[in-house]
Amino acid sequence: MSRAAGDSEAAAPDARTGPVAPERRGRPRSAAADTAIIEAVLRLIENGASIGELSMEGIAREAGVGKATVYRRWPGKSALMLDVMRSLDTPSPPPAGLSVREDLILLLEFLRRRGLAKRNSALLRTVVSHVQAQPELWAEYHETVVRARHEALLAVLRRGMANGEIRTDHDIETVADLFVGPMLARAILHEWKELPDGLAEEIVDMVLEGVRPEPAG
Repeated sequence: MSRAAGDSEAAAPDARTGPVAPERRGRPRSAAADTAIIEAVLRLIENGASIGELSMEGIAREAGVGKATVYRRWPGKSALMLDVMRSLDTPSPPPAGLSVREDLILLLEFLRRRGLAKRNSALLRTVVSHVQAQPELWAEYHETVVRARHEALLAVLRRGMANGEIRTDHDIETVADLFVGPMLARAILHEWKELPDGLAEEIVDMVLEGVRPEPAG
């Protein structure tokens, strides 16, 4: 343990997991420090450090902040890596609401581009692999990031069911899986398969053909 006062503060239980010490209560959290710490992690990984080689102390040095500053924000490296992953995540574009087909294509095209980004970025693959190996972190990422995308998809499907473009006699969650499943399978499970331009349109049109109501009479 470091003899420095800052290190002694970081080693105390309340500095890592408990509330902020009374004399610091009310001090606003610095967005600049948050950014500096996350950028330090990204820089270290880009320079060849593995997740296992990263330490909270080393990250603090790279960010130019005290170790206590890091521990006040994140109780450990895994929690920090979750926020690093969130920082790399691009929010999906909101559906325009003009056409169910176009909105579905928009959402699937976002997934296709995310898949390409993951394949092309060693940094993103490294961070994602670490978070996936931590079930609780992966579940939290899904709850805070993925759920919003899923709800956006369900909203488009509900609109399609309401205006007669999509059958209403199937479970909506299953219908949602029919649209995103093929894209996710290629992007995550079968990374050797291509994610070509036009794939979103192909999937949407193929599934819409199957879930479209049959003409009356």
